[in-house]
Amino acid sequence: MQLAVIIPAAGGSARFNQESGYDNGPALGVRSKLDEDLGGRTVLQRTVELFNTRPETIAVIVAGPHDPDAMDSFKLRHADMLSMLGATLVAGGKAQRWETVARALGAVPERATHIAVHDGARPACPVEVIDRVLDAANQHDAVVPVVEVDSTAKRLGDPVEDTQADPLAGILGQADTPSRRAVVETVDRQNLALAQTPQVFARSVFERAYAQTDLSSTDDAGLVERLGEQVVAVPGDPRNIKVTRPIDLEMIRKITGWRGKPDRPSLHKF
Repeated sequence: MQLAVIIPAAGGSARFNQESGYDNGPALGVRSKLDEDLGGRTVLQRTVELFNTRPETIAVIVAGPHDPDAMDSFKLRHADMLSMLGATLVAGGKAQRWETVARALGAVPERATHIAVHDGARPACPVEVIDRVLDAANQHDAVVPVVEVDSTAKRLGDPVEDTQADPLAGILGQADTPSRRAVVETVDRQNLALAQTPQVFARSVFERAYAQTDLSSTDDAGLVERLGEQVVAVPGDPRNIKVTRPIDLEMIRKITGWRGKPDRPSLHKF
């Protein structure tokens, strides 16, 4: 196996910023979750380090922001580190994840036999999950790690109005975003699982998947399924957390022991 790893890292960290309360940060008014500290390394660096020293890996391709100004800022923060780790940096897509992966696909070396796609915000994937996925990929053309759903699943509908909401808060612009939603139905959880990454594909299958006209999908395995090809699931791991909200970062720190930088007293912030 000659493995090229694509790491999409073009997202704007919108939910992370919203729940953190950040108004601005290192680039274009946002704070990237990929810059957060995990034991002296950024989230992105921890993610790249999952793959760059593996014997199968011949290339790691990180796809950053599409916007030129955002990409320049991304380079200032990450290019030196990525270069030291042997990773290649390319510009990602404008809006959709598939655009970012498609751009990175153009940087995959010709000799690569397999392509893995791993979320830039999954820095704590256990090595045994990667081993399982790659072992299966030696026998199957498309492999995805999954975690079976073990709780009752509910499909949610529209927000439910708070009958005791303070009308003055709304007038003053202080009303919270509605967090109560109607339950539409209970979904049968039998054989239901949550997909994780890395997802690994035979190069020929992956390229055919991205040659399709309709590339709308929330993951790459979905595009392969659309071809009619079989996707094989292997056990993932609950510790393979994707950083979406600040609480995810806290959980990773507790699981791994990677601590973030302590906040300096306000006296020394400037």
